[in-house]
Amino acid sequence: MDKNKFVTAYTDLMEHLYLTMDDTLHSMADALDIAKDKIHQAGNLTKEEINKVSDFLTRDIESAAHGLPDHQDTNSLSEWFKFDIDLIENFTLDAFLSLADKTRIELAELGEQAKTHSYQSGDVTLPGTFICDQCSKEIAFKQPSQIPECPACHGKTFIRI
Repeated sequence: MDKNKFVTAYTDLMEHLYLTMDDTLHSMADALDIAKDKIHQAGNLTKEEINKVSDFLTRDIESAAHGLPDHQDTNSLSEWFKFDIDLIENFTLDAFLSLADKTRIELAELGEQAKTHSYQSGDVTLPGTFICDQCSKEIAFKQPSQIPECPACHGKTFIRI
């Protein structure tokens, strides 16, 4: 699967998940299964590819659910994304924040503690700033993107900052 198909699938999966969670009272896990089925019905991806994209999206939603403050304003969102929030497409931002908020509620109900997620080159992620685990080089994305190897040291592991 080429890079653009992963990014498109990530955005499509987020949209289906957002619509499923918005229209019903599904749990995050059930809504994700429904969204994955919709992506699979389109026929462009294998189940393995869909699961990989689903893992990327779940990681980002959990990270945001743990990292975003309870009261979200432009400054706090910019701090989490590490750049001007106006650069993000409105639907993507609204959908993501809605999913993150619903996930935060589910995580609180389950009593899970915050986790630090690592990101690998080749992963697809939401906009944000990442730091190379090997050399501390920062890279930033203004839209859902596939993470490249570190341009400075060719490292493959990153952490969202």
